[in-house]
Amino acid sequence: MNTDITASTKPEYPVIDRNPPFTKVVGNFNFLDYLRFTTITGVSVTVGYLSGIKPGIRGPSMVTGGLIGLMGGFMYAYQNSAGRIMGFFPNDDEVLLGGLTSSGCFSNIVALFFPNPSYAWC
Repeated sequence: MNTDITASTKPEYPVIDRNPPFTKVVGNFNFLDYLRFTTITGVSVTVGYLSGIKPGIRGPSMVTGGLIGLMGGFMYAYQNSAGRIMGFFPNDDEVLLGGLTSSGCFSNIVALFFPNPSYAWC
């Protein structure tokens, strides 16, 4: 079985990793990704609550809406992060920081806060 990920279009931005693993993509979430993730989840909880008022099932409807929003928000943030790593979305911050290390941590940030490599857990 071929597991190679190929795209029908060429990346427009510098490629950091052509086929990033899950941990690298999640480690690359930025503030905007987390903001979108929590916003989608919050809106889904609210919509679930409001849609359950009339039939009288506010609680279960709110939980279901929240779970759907949680999954959808995570997938949206994951898609954006993976797109930046693979070069399909603008990735100026990632390129400026020197790319990601193989463990998913920003090498320059780790070196900035942990000049002694023995303290760096990444």
